[in-house]
Amino acid sequence: MKTLKIFIIIFSLSATVAKAQFTKAELQVSGLTCALCAKSTEKALRTLPFIGDIKTDLIRNTYLITFKNDVPVNFELMSKKVQGSGFSVNSLKATYNFDNTKVADNNFSYGGDTYKLLNPANKPTSGTVNVTVVDQGFAPKSVSKKYLGQVTDAAPSSGRVYHLAI
Repeated sequence: MKTLKIFIIIFSLSATVAKAQFTKAELQVSGLTCALCAKSTEKALRTLPFIGDIKTDLIRNTYLITFKNDVPVNFELMSKKVQGSGFSVNSLKATYNFDNTKVADNNFSYGGDTYKLLNPANKPTSGTVNVTVVDQGFAPKSVSKKYLGQVTDAAPSSGRVYHLAI
């Protein structure tokens, strides 16, 4: 009986974690000048285990990325792949499914990282919500400065703190 209770608790936790995740993203890369540049960056991104599908928009230098279900997304790895291809992330907008996510003091955890919502007042934090990562390296400097000018964070015990605008 005790084993059954433990199994039910573990199953409930894993089912909760599986439903809460980033589902897709729009990644704009700066410095792309040709189709070969875009293809090499796309090829690098496809090596990440959480990338499901990528559609490239060369006119806007944007990658429309669909993430795999139940595989934690790591934005830092995405940025490193883009930088490894010789380019940089100009902006990152993502869609997050807040169902079964506990948001406390405008913070939530996902994949070992902490996400801080900077402007949640009157904004929905249930269902799928579009968010913009405003940290340096994921947004233009003017956007980072606008949102992060007054923010002070304590260092997390593990992972990284990402700042999101809704």
